[in-house]
Parts: sequence; C-alpha cells; structure tokens
Amino acid sequence: MRSVPARRRLCLSPSPGPCGGGGMCPRWNAASLPVLGLALRRGNRAFSRRRGCRHCPREMGLSAPSFTSRGRGCVISLQGEPVRVLVTGAAGQIAYSLLYSIAKGDVFGKDQPLILVLLDITPMMTVLEGVVMELQDCALPLLREVIPTDKEEVAFKDLDVAILVGSMPRREGMERKDLLKANVKIFKSQGAALDKYAKKTVKVVVVGNPANTNCLIASKSAPSIPKENFSCLTRLDHNRAKSQIALKLGVTANDVKNVIIWGNHSSTQYPDVNHAKVNVKGKEVGVYEAIKDDSWLKGDFILTVQQRGAAVIKARKLSSAMSAAKAICDHVRDIWFGTPAGEFVSMGVISDGNSYGVPEDLLYSFPVVIKDKTWKFVEGLPINDFSREKMDLTAKELAEEKETAVEFLSSA
Repeated sequence: MRSVPARRRLCLSPSPGPCGGGGMCPRWNAASLPVLGLALRRGNRAFSRRRGCRHCPREMGLSAPSFTSRGRGCVISLQGEPVRVLVTGAAGQIAYSLLYSIAKGDVFGKDQPLILVLLDITPMMTVLEGVVMELQDCALPLLREVIPTDKEEVAFKDLDVAILVGSMPRREGMERKDLLKANVKIFKSQGAALDKYAKKTVKVVVVGNPANTNCLIASKSAPSIPKENFSCLTRLDHNRAKSQIALKLGVTANDVKNVIIWGNHSSTQYPDVNHAKVNVKGKEVGVYEAIKDDSWLKGDFILTVQQRGAAVIKARKLSSAMSAAKAICDHVRDIWFGTPAGEFVSMGVISDGNSYGVPEDLLYSFPVVIKDKTWKFVEGLPINDFSREKMDLTAKELAEEKETAVEFLSSA
C-alpha cells in the first residue's frame, strides 16, 4: 500500500470490488480524518465520506453504501439513510425561498439524501402541487422524495427535523391576545402530532410568529420529546445585527462574530454587541472599540435591528422571506453540524438552568454553542446595567405572552 499523508490516507490496493482483501477499506481508523464531507481523488480513485465518519464504513454500519471498482481501488459513496425534514406553511413565501436551499444540500450537507415533507392547509394544496413540480424540475440529486400533505398524521411521521414556518398571521384590527389564541390552537395540535408520530430525537425549529411562545406551546404539547429539542428562530435578528455592524465598518458579515440577541423575537428583543468581535484589517477587536460610537450602538443600531421586519414590510408590502429562509438554514445547519470553535450564535431555547437571571420556563433567545446536535448556554458573560434593563424588559413581555397562551392552552 502506497503511503499518503495521514489525514488523506486511502487504500490503493489493486484488489478490485467491495473488499475481498482491502480494496474497499480506506483504513479510516488510522488517525482522525477531517470531519468534512468531501471527495479525495487520486486519478480515477476516489471516496466520499460523511461528515463525522472516522472508521471503515462497514464498521460504522452505515446503510446501503455503494461501491464500484474503477481500475485499482474503489469509488465509495456513503450517503446513508435520507434525513426526513418537515416544512409547514410549505406553500408560503418563506418556504418557497427555503425549500430549494435545503434540497440542494446547503443545510444537511452535499452528500446527505433527503425526504421533504410539505404541510399546508387544505385550500393551499393546489399551490403546493406547483411547489412540488418545481422541486421535481430542479432535478436535485439529493432529493429522494417529496410528500405534500394537509394531514398531520402524514406530515409528522418519523421526522428527523421539523421546521414549523406556518402560523396565523396578524390581521388588521387583530389584538395580540387574539393572535396568541389562534396560534395556541395551531401549535398545540402540531406539538401533539410531534409527540404521537415523530422520532423522539426530532429537532424542532419554530419560525411562525409569535415564535418564542408558539415554540413553548408546541413543546408543552409534546411531553415525550425533550424540551431542549425545541428552538425558535432569532437567527434572522442575529444576522441583521451582524450585517449592520459590517456595514458600519465596511467589512463583510463574516468578519463579525458573537453578537447576541436576547429575549423575544419582537420589538423588545435586545441586540447586544458588548461581547462581539470584528476583524478589521486582519486584527480582531471588540465592536465597541472598532466603532467608537457608543450612542449609535446603544441607540440607532438597536432600533434598526428591532424594527427591521417592519421596515421590510413597509418597503416590500410583504414580510421578510429570503432573509428569513437564509436564517433558518443557518440555524438548522448549526444544530446539525455544530458551531465553529470560538463562536456562538443566538437561538430561542428553554430558559431552564440559565445563569443570566432570566425566569425559568420561558422560550428566550440566548447565546449558545452547539456540539453533537446539543446546545449549551454560553456562560459567564458580564452583564452591565444597560443590558440588564433591556434583558428584563423582553423577559417581562415573554412572561406575559406565556401567561396568556397557557390560559388558552387549557381551553384549546
């Protein structure tokens, strides 16, 4: 066997076929291979590996890998079982931007096959048929099956991931309590369906507003699924905050990290950059140090992020869709693959056990790090008086929403 570098070691035995004598096994157990899904090529010999695989695919017990011989060595494709993903509100504008990104591998990886389940209300099924046709016409190699439905027992069956986009929108003249009441009914039903039909390991992401409280209701209605498996989307606000800092400094959004969205996905949210860093001309510095404009950071910056959704609606006459879909992809991808070392993200999660004085049993946005599909609070960040006031204000709003929603939950 010809020697290659340890991190790119590959079996080059002339033995053909799926390994009667070493032709298949790339000896993956020698050193840790990079945990990226990529193909390593040596002439016409290649193998692709799933993210995280560290051993021979036969030893890993991955299902249905395909092996083909091309001269010396083997081509190994390790796609495994498809991930089953539900998107609700699937005929809507957010889903229209979201589904293509998921289906082409932007979220679960470029070598991970998928089954997409699309749920919407019965009057939208004709529109949903058009969405299915478009997905088929994209000819996406990862997309094994698309299942459109208006039935919860079909939609929630054996799910790996549920992305709950659909909700009752606020109509003109509707009081907030009326909006909460309508959505309690929806998310109680969907939570119960998750509890009855989905895998107990399912990851649930709630997007439909009011997202935090809808997520809490879904979780309470699915007692057999761990509360930690439920999260709501504040990544859009997180991305908006990063973008505003980047625009102010003339850098890219990737140069900004560790902004925080505390609290509710509403106008009371608190975009916090006290712990954020930015790369300016190759040097990483604090955002306050880089911008040198405390009044902007404590004033217009916060208001811009808090009111960005309303500004988009005013300009487009429609709510955010493209940016919301991108944020959903970011959120789910981080759950699936983890956060980069030294970085944290914002996510609405159950507040139980937090060290920041936020009351328990709220679905509150915190800074989190994620590893092995499990999130943890970022601990030990100092909180100044300005931040404390903002964090308490948004917690108060969430506590009031919860109180109202729980009253409706008992009668729904």
